[in-house]
Amino acid sequence: MSQTNIPLLKLQKISKNFFGSAVLKNIDFDLYPGEVHAIFGQNGAGKSTLIQIITGDIKPSSGKININNEELKIHSVHKAKELGISAVFQEFSLVPQLTVEENLFLGSNTSKGFFLNKKKLHQVACDTLDQLEFSIKPEEKIVNLSHAEKRMVEIAKAFHTKPAIMVLDEPTSSLADNETNQLFSMIEILKKEGIGIIYITHRMNEIYRIANRITILQDGHVVNTDFVENINEQKLVELATGRNITNFFPEIKKQPGRKLLDVKNLQINNSFIDDVSIHVKAGEVIGIAGLAGSGKSAIGRACFGIDKIAAGQITYLDDLIYDSSKQINDLNPRSMLDRGMLYLPSDRRAEGLVMGQNIRENISLPSLDLPKFSSGFIVNRKKEKDIVEKIGERLNFNSQGIENKIEQLSGGTQQKVMLAKSFARDVQLFILDEPTVGVDIGTRVAIYEIIKEFCESGGAVILISSDLSEIVNLSHRIYIISEKNKCIEFVAEDCNEHLIQYYFLNSAIEPAHAT
Repeated sequence: MSQTNIPLLKLQKISKNFFGSAVLKNIDFDLYPGEVHAIFGQNGAGKSTLIQIITGDIKPSSGKININNEELKIHSVHKAKELGISAVFQEFSLVPQLTVEENLFLGSNTSKGFFLNKKKLHQVACDTLDQLEFSIKPEEKIVNLSHAEKRMVEIAKAFHTKPAIMVLDEPTSSLADNETNQLFSMIEILKKEGIGIIYITHRMNEIYRIANRITILQDGHVVNTDFVENINEQKLVELATGRNITNFFPEIKKQPGRKLLDVKNLQINNSFIDDVSIHVKAGEVIGIAGLAGSGKSAIGRACFGIDKIAAGQITYLDDLIYDSSKQINDLNPRSMLDRGMLYLPSDRRAEGLVMGQNIRENISLPSLDLPKFSSGFIVNRKKEKDIVEKIGERLNFNSQGIENKIEQLSGGTQQKVMLAKSFARDVQLFILDEPTVGVDIGTRVAIYEIIKEFCESGGAVILISSDLSEIVNLSHRIYIISEKNKCIEFVAEDCNEHLIQYYFLNSAIEPAHAT
């Protein structure tokens, strides 16, 4: 961290009101050259609003903004970029039909007169991706990339401009540990160059790895700013939530019952998955871990009937529903939903929710064919409202009424709405793909408790996650998709984060303690 006494950015008494309601209240914040200053808090604490002010997306209601000791007005995103402020947000800002390199330089001056300098664009894109050690082809279209690979492109898009101030909002969402390590290595380089980094994350371990200072927000005001080493995890949780969370990862009783799902020699089209076998019993949490692009998500999607299967056999609830050798294929999302399987995707906005509809409509949508919701073609709105209200109370949607539009909700509440779908029908197997991406500590704890309750009542969960702490602490058995897509199975007692990372990068012979 730089020794200069002049901050790159200083906010003084920043407040923001929406329709007479205070969202930010007298926020003081500063950022010095060469430091990582983390912003931490629950969804709704005011983090996003504060970042929008810094990046010029919205204007503060009151307060001062100083950049390099000069008071300035940041009246637009373009002005913020001119001042050297670059940002990577949770939601993608990429154009799907354009290539990686085209997205990287949208809005940049890479032209020769009236023509695009494609040679220069390609070379700089290659250099940027190489520097970050991201193994993505510059000429690949965004639409063909995985969720994690799209995140890498967003990061590269911000990095290549070498700004004075960089805002990283949940940059490691869906990134596996090796990709996160690459990002952190690049952050260390930027720190040495005097670039100040504002870092927003819900992952506490990341704060302790890379941040110099931390500002904790609660209900729109700053509750503490201090050096990271002065705040331990327990104090951090208490300050952010206003309560003591004694058991972050709940202990889920191991009570395996009948075999619900049996997958043999699975091979998936347009995926690296080849000859993968897994099984799931009632009362189990099964973790699936793998690097970005390994195909770990494709396993869950294939079992639910979304991704097409090239070969293999799938048995669910003792019924053979897919067998390539016998030409049996009863796989599709509707039939699997009717059989009691529910898949929740990693990208809640694109696949998991209808953003223009409200909470009630999103929760009931997969279950409208059930008698408790409808008779024939007519939905019983009163029954629908009563059922969804009870689910909302159970999941503690707080002040968010069931008629609120999904697009108006925080990421954590949106994730709860996705989970709430399972409470509207009889689900026996839950496939959760990155269930805690972009959600706060309080929501994480709530999701973990839902998983515990669901499994201990006889259901089963397939947990697909890039967060290895989740995989290790919640799973009873773990499947690791290694570098060469060898599927290795461990019981949880024999596994830890370091072992998973080792198998990510090494296709070793399966050890004796693997099951």
